Amino acid sequence: MYGHCSIGYLSIMADERTFIAIKPDGVQRGLIGEIIKRFEQKGFKLVGMKFLLASEELLKEHYIDLKERPFYAGLCKYMNSGPVVAMVWEGLNVVKTGRVMLGETNPADSKPGTIRGDFCIQVGRNIIHGSDSVDSAKKEIGLWFKPDELVAYKSCAVDWIYE
Repeated sequence: MYGHCSIGYLSIMADERTFIAIKPDGVQRGLIGEIIKRFEQKGFKLVGMKFLLASEELLKEHYIDLKERPFYAGLCKYMNSGPVVAMVWEGLNVVKTGRVMLGETNPADSKPGTIRGDFCIQVGRNIIHGSDSVDSAKKEIGLWFKPDELVAYKSCAVDWIYE
């Protein structure tokens, strides 16, 4: 342990987690670093990350709530068309704030300064997914990550982010 940084420490104030996935269009367009940068600059802590080609089974389960929608099959096929970056971010109100940072599902409705508002044009290529509730975040994190793939630690910056 150096200074106030330590491994194995979970912040009591900021232990809410969200699942964020950079979709194949975001990966192919080279936006991984920019998206990570925005979450880091906001003050959220990255506790898990994978770069993978998601299986059809994983994607069908992830989007199971949309199964009856006409775009379900196409969405699963698209998400399987290239690599994705799956991440778990932690922080106070990270689910709600993360959704604001993403912008609206339809990029045309997203404000400038949001990820979708700055980088997207069409809903079918909206580059990023974010959990829409704490419950869905828990479900999605459990689907994409094993518990031992998430790292618990106290960031050295925690005292400069939280009062």
